[in-house]
Amino acid sequence: MTSAASKAPPIDMADMPVQLPGAPGNAAEARARFFNSGNAFNVKLPKVPATCFRDEAQTALESAVTGLYPCDQSPAIGTAFAATTPLMLARYAAIAPRDTLVADFAATGAIWYVMRGSGSAEIGLERVDFGPGDVFLAPGGVAARLTAADGGAVLWVVTNEPQLAFDGSRPAPDAEAPIDVVHYPAAEIAAQLGRVVEAAQNATTSGIALIFSSDRQEKARNIMPTLTLSLNTVPAGEQQRAHRHNSAAITLILRGDDCYSMVGGEKCVWSPFATLVTPATEPHSHHNDSAERAMFLIVQDGGLHYHARTMGFAFLE
Repeated sequence: MTSAASKAPPIDMADMPVQLPGAPGNAAEARARFFNSGNAFNVKLPKVPATCFRDEAQTALESAVTGLYPCDQSPAIGTAFAATTPLMLARYAAIAPRDTLVADFAATGAIWYVMRGSGSAEIGLERVDFGPGDVFLAPGGVAARLTAADGGAVLWVVTNEPQLAFDGSRPAPDAEAPIDVVHYPAAEIAAQLGRVVEAAQNATTSGIALIFSSDRQEKARNIMPTLTLSLNTVPAGEQQRAHRHNSAAITLILRGDDCYSMVGGEKCVWSPFATLVTPATEPHSHHNDSAERAMFLIVQDGGLHYHARTMGFAFLE
Protein backbone atom coordinates (compact mmCIF):
# COMPACT_ATOMS: atom_id res chain seq x y z
CA MET A 1 0.00 0.00 0.00
CA THR A 2 1.40 3.39 -0.96
CA SER A 3 1.95 5.70 1.98
CA ALA A 4 0.78 9.30 1.98
CA ALA A 5 4.39 10.46 2.10
CA SER A 6 5.22 8.72 -1.20
CA LYS A 7 2.32 10.16 -3.18
CA ALA A 8 3.25 12.51 -6.01
CA PRO A 9 2.55 16.15 -5.21
CA PRO A 10 -0.53 17.62 -6.88
CA ILE A 11 -0.01 19.33 -10.19
CA ASP A 12 0.52 23.09 -10.03
CA MET A 13 -2.51 24.96 -11.35
CA ALA A 14 -0.31 26.84 -13.83
CA ASP A 15 0.75 23.53 -15.41
CA MET A 16 -2.74 22.13 -15.84
CA PRO A 17 -3.76 21.77 -19.48
CA VAL A 18 -7.14 22.89 -20.71
CA GLN A 19 -9.88 20.82 -19.09
CA LEU A 20 -12.71 19.26 -21.06
CA PRO A 21 -16.21 18.36 -19.83
CA GLY A 22 -16.32 14.98 -18.14
CA ALA A 23 -19.55 13.68 -19.61
CA PRO A 24 -21.14 16.18 -21.98
CA GLY A 25 -24.74 15.42 -22.73
CA ASN A 26 -24.97 17.33 -25.99
CA ALA A 27 -22.99 19.40 -28.47
CA ALA A 28 -23.45 22.64 -26.53
CA GLU A 29 -22.03 21.08 -23.36
CA ALA A 30 -19.18 19.49 -25.31
CA ARG A 31 -17.98 22.91 -26.46
CA ALA A 32 -17.13 23.98 -22.89
CA ARG A 33 -13.50 24.43 -21.86
CA PHE A 34 -12.04 25.21 -18.42
CA PHE A 35 -8.89 26.94 -17.19
CA ASN A 36 -7.95 28.15 -13.71
CA SER A 37 -6.56 31.18 -11.91
CA GLY A 38 -3.02 29.87 -12.34
CA ASN A 39 -2.98 29.72 -16.13
CA ALA A 40 -5.94 31.68 -17.51
CA PHE A 41 -4.21 35.05 -17.57
CA ASN A 42 -0.71 34.20 -18.78
CA VAL A 43 -1.50 34.05 -22.49
CA LYS A 44 1.65 34.85 -24.45
CA LEU A 45 0.95 37.05 -27.47
CA PRO A 46 3.51 38.23 -30.04
CA LYS A 47 4.91 41.69 -29.46
CA VAL A 48 3.66 44.47 -31.75
CA PRO A 49 6.68 45.68 -33.78
CA ALA A 50 7.56 49.37 -33.86
CA THR A 51 7.60 49.34 -37.65
CA CYS A 52 8.17 52.10 -40.21
CA PHE A 53 6.24 51.50 -43.45
CA ARG A 54 8.07 53.26 -46.28
CA ASP A 55 7.78 50.96 -49.28
CA GLU A 56 3.98 50.96 -49.19
CA ALA A 57 3.92 54.76 -49.37
CA GLN A 58 6.35 54.84 -52.27
CA THR A 59 4.45 52.14 -54.14
CA ALA A 60 1.17 54.03 -53.80
CA LEU A 61 2.73 57.32 -54.89
CA GLU A 62 4.26 55.68 -57.97
CA SER A 63 1.29 53.50 -58.88
CA ALA A 64 -0.44 54.01 -62.23
CA VAL A 65 -3.38 51.82 -61.26
CA THR A 66 -6.09 52.02 -58.63
CA GLY A 67 -5.52 49.93 -55.53
CA LEU A 68 -5.05 49.66 -51.78
CA TYR A 69 -1.70 49.04 -50.08
CA PRO A 70 -2.10 47.91 -46.46
CA CYS A 71 0.39 48.44 -43.66
CA ASP A 72 -0.20 44.88 -42.50
CA GLN A 73 1.54 43.37 -39.49
CA SER A 74 -0.80 40.40 -39.07
CA PRO A 75 1.97 37.80 -39.63
CA ALA A 76 4.07 39.40 -36.88
CA ILE A 77 1.28 39.87 -34.34
CA GLY A 78 -0.53 36.64 -35.07
CA THR A 79 -3.96 37.84 -36.17
CA ALA A 80 -6.16 36.06 -38.69
CA PHE A 81 -7.07 39.41 -40.25
CA ALA A 82 -5.06 42.33 -41.63
CA ALA A 83 -3.92 44.70 -38.89
CA THR A 84 -1.32 47.41 -38.34
CA THR A 85 -1.88 47.25 -34.59
CA PRO A 86 -4.26 44.85 -32.81
CA LEU A 87 -7.21 47.26 -33.20
CA MET A 88 -6.32 49.45 -36.22
CA LEU A 89 -5.42 49.07 -39.89
CA ALA A 90 -3.73 51.72 -42.05
CA ARG A 91 -3.62 51.65 -45.83
CA TYR A 92 -2.46 53.79 -48.74
CA ALA A 93 -4.98 54.22 -51.55
CA ALA A 94 -3.89 55.05 -55.09
CA ILE A 95 -6.58 56.15 -57.56
CA ALA A 96 -5.72 56.46 -61.24
CA PRO A 97 -6.85 59.58 -63.15
CA ARG A 98 -10.63 59.64 -63.56
CA ASP A 99 -10.88 56.19 -61.99
CA THR A 100 -13.00 55.14 -59.00
CA LEU A 101 -12.05 53.21 -55.87
CA VAL A 102 -14.91 51.59 -53.96
CA ALA A 103 -14.09 51.31 -50.25
CA ASP A 104 -16.49 49.14 -48.27
CA PHE A 105 -14.66 48.45 -45.02
CA ALA A 106 -16.11 46.35 -42.20
CA ALA A 107 -15.40 49.14 -39.73
CA THR A 108 -17.16 51.70 -37.57
CA GLY A 109 -15.68 54.31 -39.86
CA ALA A 110 -12.72 55.32 -42.00
CA ILE A 111 -10.41 58.32 -41.51
CA TRP A 112 -9.07 59.57 -44.86
CA TYR A 113 -6.18 61.99 -45.49
CA VAL A 114 -5.45 63.29 -48.99
CA MET A 115 -1.72 63.04 -49.65
CA ARG A 116 -1.83 64.13 -53.28
CA GLY A 117 -4.36 64.97 -55.99
CA SER A 118 -8.04 65.75 -55.85
CA GLY A 119 -11.41 64.22 -56.56
CA SER A 120 -14.72 63.44 -54.93
CA ALA A 121 -16.08 60.86 -52.50
CA GLU A 122 -19.70 59.73 -52.63
CA ILE A 123 -20.63 58.30 -49.25
CA GLY A 124 -24.25 57.26 -49.05
CA LEU A 125 -26.28 60.31 -50.04
CA GLU A 126 -23.45 62.77 -49.33
CA ARG A 127 -20.54 63.97 -51.44
CA VAL A 128 -17.15 65.32 -50.40
CA ASP A 129 -14.97 67.18 -52.90
CA PHE A 130 -11.44 66.64 -51.62
CA GLY A 131 -8.04 68.14 -52.32
CA PRO A 132 -4.48 67.90 -50.97
CA GLY A 133 -4.27 68.15 -47.19
CA ASP A 134 -7.97 67.47 -46.60
CA VAL A 135 -9.24 65.03 -44.00
CA PHE A 136 -12.64 63.42 -44.21
CA LEU A 137 -14.49 60.84 -42.15
CA ALA A 138 -16.74 58.17 -43.63
CA PRO A 139 -19.04 55.97 -41.53
CA GLY A 140 -18.98 52.21 -41.87
CA GLY A 141 -21.96 50.26 -43.09
CA VAL A 142 -22.04 52.11 -46.41
CA ALA A 143 -19.66 51.95 -49.37
CA ALA A 144 -17.62 55.02 -50.25
CA ARG A 145 -16.92 55.68 -53.95
CA LEU A 146 -13.77 57.78 -54.38
CA THR A 147 -13.21 59.18 -57.87
CA ALA A 148 -9.97 60.95 -58.75
CA ALA A 149 -9.71 64.02 -60.97
CA ASP A 150 -7.48 64.20 -64.05
CA GLY A 151 -4.25 64.03 -62.07
CA GLY A 152 -5.19 60.99 -59.98
CA ALA A 153 -5.03 60.90 -56.19
CA VAL A 154 -3.21 59.18 -53.34
CA LEU A 155 -4.76 58.97 -49.89
CA TRP A 156 -4.00 57.44 -46.48
CA VAL A 157 -6.83 55.73 -44.63
CA VAL A 158 -7.12 54.23 -41.14
CA THR A 159 -9.99 52.09 -39.86
CA ASN A 160 -10.84 50.01 -36.81
CA GLU A 161 -11.50 46.88 -38.88
CA PRO A 162 -9.30 44.72 -36.60
CA GLN A 163 -11.35 45.82 -33.60
CA LEU A 164 -14.57 44.59 -35.21
CA ALA A 165 -12.92 41.48 -36.65
CA PHE A 166 -11.64 40.48 -33.22
CA ASP A 167 -15.11 39.73 -31.88
CA GLY A 168 -16.93 39.21 -35.16
CA SER A 169 -18.85 42.48 -35.06
CA ARG A 170 -20.37 44.18 -38.08
CA PRO A 171 -20.63 47.91 -38.73
CA ALA A 172 -23.96 49.45 -37.84
CA PRO A 173 -26.31 50.22 -40.72
CA ASP A 174 -25.87 53.74 -42.09
CA ALA A 175 -28.94 55.07 -40.28
CA GLU A 176 -27.66 53.73 -36.94
CA ALA A 177 -23.97 54.57 -37.33
CA PRO A 178 -22.43 56.51 -34.42
CA ILE A 179 -20.66 58.90 -36.82
CA ASP A 180 -21.61 60.94 -39.88
CA VAL A 181 -19.71 62.09 -42.94
CA VAL A 182 -17.41 64.93 -41.82
CA HIS A 183 -15.10 67.01 -44.05
CA TYR A 184 -12.11 68.97 -42.70
CA PRO A 185 -10.75 71.08 -45.62
CA ALA A 186 -7.02 71.81 -45.60
CA ALA A 187 -7.55 75.58 -45.32
CA GLU A 188 -9.72 75.14 -42.24
CA ILE A 189 -7.21 72.74 -40.71
CA ALA A 190 -4.42 75.29 -41.24
CA ALA A 191 -6.48 78.07 -39.64
CA GLN A 192 -7.39 75.95 -36.63
CA LEU A 193 -3.81 74.76 -36.19
CA GLY A 194 -2.63 78.37 -36.26
CA ARG A 195 -4.79 79.12 -33.23
CA VAL A 196 -3.30 76.17 -31.38
CA VAL A 197 0.28 77.16 -32.21
CA GLU A 198 -0.32 80.71 -30.96
CA ALA A 199 -1.82 79.55 -27.66
CA ALA A 200 0.22 79.27 -24.47
CA GLN A 201 1.27 75.91 -22.99
CA ASN A 202 1.71 74.68 -19.44
CA ALA A 203 3.65 71.90 -17.74
CA THR A 204 0.94 69.33 -18.39
CA THR A 205 0.63 70.00 -22.13
CA SER A 206 1.65 66.84 -23.97
CA GLY A 207 2.57 68.63 -27.20
CA ILE A 208 1.28 71.05 -29.83
CA ALA A 209 -1.56 69.33 -31.65
CA LEU A 210 -4.92 69.94 -33.27
CA ILE A 211 -7.51 67.34 -32.27
CA PHE A 212 -10.24 66.41 -34.75
CA SER A 213 -13.79 65.78 -33.59
CA SER A 214 -17.38 66.33 -34.75
CA ASP A 215 -20.75 67.48 -33.49
CA ARG A 216 -21.74 63.93 -32.54
CA GLN A 217 -18.41 63.11 -30.90
CA GLU A 218 -17.87 66.53 -29.32
CA LYS A 219 -18.49 65.33 -25.77
CA ALA A 220 -15.89 62.56 -26.09
CA ARG A 221 -13.51 64.79 -28.11
CA ASN A 222 -12.76 61.89 -30.45
CA ILE A 223 -13.23 61.54 -34.20
CA MET A 224 -14.74 58.05 -33.77
CA PRO A 225 -16.01 56.34 -30.62
CA THR A 226 -12.78 54.35 -30.22
CA LEU A 227 -10.29 56.27 -32.42
CA THR A 228 -8.67 59.67 -32.05
CA LEU A 229 -7.03 61.82 -34.73
CA SER A 230 -4.56 64.61 -34.13
CA LEU A 231 -2.33 66.80 -36.27
CA ASN A 232 0.84 67.10 -34.21
CA THR A 233 3.67 69.56 -34.68
CA VAL A 234 7.15 70.03 -33.30
CA PRO A 235 8.76 73.48 -33.73
CA ALA A 236 12.10 73.79 -35.51
CA GLY A 237 15.00 72.62 -33.38
CA GLU A 238 12.77 71.22 -30.64
CA GLN A 239 11.38 67.87 -29.53
CA GLN A 240 8.22 66.44 -28.04
CA ARG A 241 9.40 65.09 -24.73
CA ALA A 242 9.40 61.38 -24.01
CA HIS A 243 6.12 59.89 -22.85
CA ARG A 244 4.06 56.73 -22.92
CA HIS A 245 0.37 55.77 -23.06
CA ASN A 246 -1.70 52.62 -23.24
CA SER A 247 -3.11 53.38 -26.67
CA ALA A 248 -1.26 52.29 -29.79
CA ALA A 249 -0.45 55.00 -32.34
CA ILE A 250 -0.19 55.02 -36.13
CA THR A 251 1.62 58.09 -37.47
CA LEU A 252 1.74 59.53 -40.98
CA ILE A 253 4.71 61.82 -41.62
CA LEU A 254 3.59 64.98 -43.45
CA ARG A 255 6.62 67.27 -43.16
CA GLY A 256 9.93 66.87 -41.46
CA ASP A 257 13.40 66.77 -42.98
CA ASP A 258 16.10 65.96 -40.41
CA CYS A 259 13.47 64.59 -38.05
CA TYR A 260 13.22 61.28 -36.24
CA SER A 261 11.31 59.42 -33.54
CA MET A 262 12.64 57.34 -30.68
CA VAL A 263 10.35 54.38 -29.97
CA GLY A 264 11.30 51.91 -27.27
CA GLY A 265 14.91 53.04 -27.47
CA GLU A 266 15.11 52.57 -31.27
CA LYS A 267 15.65 55.49 -33.67
CA CYS A 268 13.31 55.80 -36.65
CA VAL A 269 14.37 58.41 -39.23
CA TRP A 270 11.42 60.14 -40.90
CA SER A 271 10.71 60.00 -44.61
CA PRO A 272 7.86 61.64 -46.57
CA PHE A 273 4.49 59.95 -46.00
CA ALA A 274 6.00 57.03 -44.09
CA THR A 275 3.72 55.33 -41.57
CA LEU A 276 5.22 54.77 -38.13
CA VAL A 277 3.82 52.36 -35.55
CA THR A 278 4.17 53.11 -31.84
CA PRO A 279 3.07 50.02 -29.89
CA ALA A 280 1.00 50.49 -26.75
CA THR A 281 2.98 51.46 -23.63
CA GLU A 282 6.26 51.95 -25.54
CA PRO A 283 8.25 55.03 -24.45
CA HIS A 284 8.59 57.43 -27.38
CA SER A 285 9.57 60.95 -28.38
CA HIS A 286 9.70 63.02 -31.59
CA HIS A 287 12.70 65.17 -32.56
CA ASN A 288 12.98 68.00 -35.07
CA ASP A 289 16.52 68.98 -36.08
CA SER A 290 15.33 70.96 -39.11
CA ALA A 291 14.72 74.68 -39.62
CA GLU A 292 10.95 74.33 -40.13
CA ARG A 293 8.01 73.04 -38.14
CA ALA A 294 7.52 69.27 -38.32
CA MET A 295 3.98 67.99 -39.04
CA PHE A 296 2.53 64.51 -38.54
CA LEU A 297 -0.93 62.94 -38.27
CA ILE A 298 -1.56 60.44 -35.49
CA VAL A 299 -4.44 57.98 -35.17
CA GLN A 300 -4.75 56.18 -31.84
CA ASP A 301 -7.20 53.74 -30.32
CA GLY A 302 -7.36 56.31 -27.54
CA GLY A 303 -11.15 56.59 -27.52
CA LEU A 304 -11.33 53.02 -26.27
CA HIS A 305 -8.92 53.78 -23.42
CA TYR A 306 -10.57 57.07 -22.51
CA HIS A 307 -13.88 55.24 -22.16
CA ALA A 308 -12.30 52.44 -20.10
CA ARG A 309 -10.34 54.99 -17.97
CA THR A 310 -7.10 53.25 -18.89
CA MET A 311 -5.21 55.83 -20.99
CA GLY A 312 -2.19 55.75 -18.66
CA PHE A 313 -0.48 58.82 -20.14
CA ALA A 314 2.77 59.71 -18.42
CA PHE A 315 5.80 61.91 -19.15
CA LEU A 316 9.12 60.12 -18.81
CA GLU A 317 11.40 63.14 -18.40
